[in-house]
Amino acid sequence: MRITHSWMLVVAVLLAAVAGAAPAQAPPRRDLLLTQPGWEIGGQISSYHYEESNFMQLEGERTSFVGAYTHTNPSRVYWRFDLRLSYGLLEYESVGTGTIADVPDWISEVRAVIGRDYLVSEGVALSPYIGFGYRYLYNDLTGYSTTGAVGYERYSHYFYVPIGVTLRFRAAERWVVAPTVEYDWFLTGRQVSKLSDVGCGYSDANNKQSDGRGYRANLMFETGRWTFGPWLHYWKIRESDTVFVGFDCFGRATLATEPENWTREYGFELRYRF
Repeated sequence: MRITHSWMLVVAVLLAAVAGAAPAQAPPRRDLLLTQPGWEIGGQISSYHYEESNFMQLEGERTSFVGAYTHTNPSRVYWRFDLRLSYGLLEYESVGTGTIADVPDWISEVRAVIGRDYLVSEGVALSPYIGFGYRYLYNDLTGYSTTGAVGYERYSHYFYVPIGVTLRFRAAERWVVAPTVEYDWFLTGRQVSKLSDVGCGYSDANNKQSDGRGYRANLMFETGRWTFGPWLHYWKIRESDTVFVGFDCFGRATLATEPENWTREYGFELRYRF
């Protein structure tokens, strides 16, 4: 899915506002390459795609709120808390069961990381970090598809360890370019499928996910109290365990497994620091 032209216009207007406001709000030059302390709030627009290979996919555009608090000390050690709340109306398509339009989809994510700034040279700093993250997703597929198939609610829980590094280098008098790459070590996950919504006497499926990985990358531009730039998130989760969910409408025992799946999301972010 492509970001609409209206969103691109919003991005252009916001960037123009940042460029005009930046000079009066910039911190002292000597601090530009270090992680900046304080509160941050901002927003994201993004394109989202989730897929279970050879079975189903969900895709569409999302809008998100982001917030963070960063603390630093004289030793250049920092710790940071991040919050993300994201919402989208997605398009569902499945092999054999048709399509569903405007599927509500929520993502909530909280993270805490600790790291340290290292001044590599006069104009370059390196900031590695490690932490803990939790990602929650709610997907409402209740209703009927175009073929009459009955949908159900889905809940997803990921626990992971983010390990990453940010490189900051001075690009101009009061501008810093800050690319970040991150590996997300997947610890465990839990997928709850409300199959009781379907009927036929099914119980809800509660599947454990034990194997997966994630990657993140962004290219942020920092000037004064503003940070903005493009970003990418990716998850690849292996097949879950198998659980018994009851008997179908014909009296046959039924097992449920969460298939292997992947998620890709990319977009643009704008933040302001207090």
